[in-house]
Order: sequence, then structure tokens, then C-alpha cells
Amino acid sequence: MAYWLVKSEPEECGIEDFVKKGREPICWDGIRNYQARNFLRAMSVGDAVFLYHSSCRVIGIAGTLEVTRKAYPDPLQFDSESRYFDPASPHDEPRWTAIDLRLVRSFPRIVERSELQLMHSFSNSALTRRGSRLSVMPVTEDQWRDVLSLVG
Repeated sequence: MAYWLVKSEPEECGIEDFVKKGREPICWDGIRNYQARNFLRAMSVGDAVFLYHSSCRVIGIAGTLEVTRKAYPDPLQFDSESRYFDPASPHDEPRWTAIDLRLVRSFPRIVERSELQLMHSFSNSALTRRGSRLSVMPVTEDQWRDVLSLVG
């Protein structure tokens, strides 16, 4: 099993959206960065994922998710009505990827970015580095354990 982190603005797809769906998976789509896309493609069913709220009042990790379906072509790249439409993406070898995620646990509180920055395990993480905007990234087992220890 591998560990990952995905970022989203809570208004777009936050922990409350997963809570409302219960154990039903949500399609994680709309990723338009090649490195983030490659990380999506590396995910396997059963991998553990932190959901990180960004661009909001309280920035940080809101809960844990699980990969329920490995990478498949992002349907939005072919939808001309979508803001994620990519007319250059070929149907026979799609450029963009989606995965399915489901809720495992909603944290009782957000583990704030400022807390993560103080953790030794996050000292070299792209997540806590200034200017990092990557929306999907791997997380180490130590980082995973350290975050979970804060929320019990």
C-alpha cells in the first residue's frame, strides 16, 4: 500500500462531499498537471489518501480516503461543456486521468498546514515548501503516521 495526498478547495470537492456520499466513491477528475497526473496513474486500489483543503480559511488535512478504482481516462477532457475540456486529447490515448476515491475517515479537526510545517517528517515535503501548488503527491509512511497521531 502507498500513501498519497490530494488537494482540493472545499467548495469544489471537500471532506463534506465525501461525508455526504458515505462509502460511495467520488470520481477525482479535472487534474491538469502532468506530474500530478503521473501520480494518479501510480495509485493502486486500496492506497491511502489524505484529503487536503486548500484556498480556504483553514488550510490543512481534513481526513483520509481510499483509492477504489485505479486510473482511467478523465471523462471531462472529452466534454466540450466542461472547463476541463481538452480538445487536443486523443480518444485512443487520452492525456488526462481520473481515479475514484471514497471516504475512510473525516477528522474531528483540520490538521493545519502550520502544524505540518513544524513536523520533522514534513521538513523536506513539497507540501510545506513555499510556492508548491502540486495537487497530487506521495506521502511517506512517517508523514502518514505523524498526521494520524495528531487526530487520535
